Amino acid sequence: MSVGEDEIQFVKDLFAEVGEITTRKMMGGLSIYANGKIFSVLRQDGQLYIKASGPLAEQLDAAGGKLFTYDKKNGKQGHMNYWTLPEAALDDPEAACEWAKASLDAN
Repeated sequence: MSVGEDEIQFVKDLFAEVGEITTRKMMGGLSIYANGKIFSVLRQDGQLYIKASGPLAEQLDAAGGKLFTYDKKNGKQGHMNYWTLPEAALDDPEAACEWAKASLDAN
């Protein structure tokens, strides 16, 4: 299943205060940009992630965020520097935008 128009509109509404939000479909998911800079991805299963490393990743981890992981063909687990938003931020555009702005500033 791939990301549909409802999911695209959701992320545009959620992050509207960050800047000009654009998206690009990729591998069934969605990459999300603010003013041309990627800061988030939406997996095809609907899980939303914010790009983060270093101190921001530590903050997301402390807030209950989970690292984007995937299974490799060799049976090992890989990861990307993307973390889930805290659950409350998914229903709170102001909080979601604070995380997004922190991601954009850090990356």
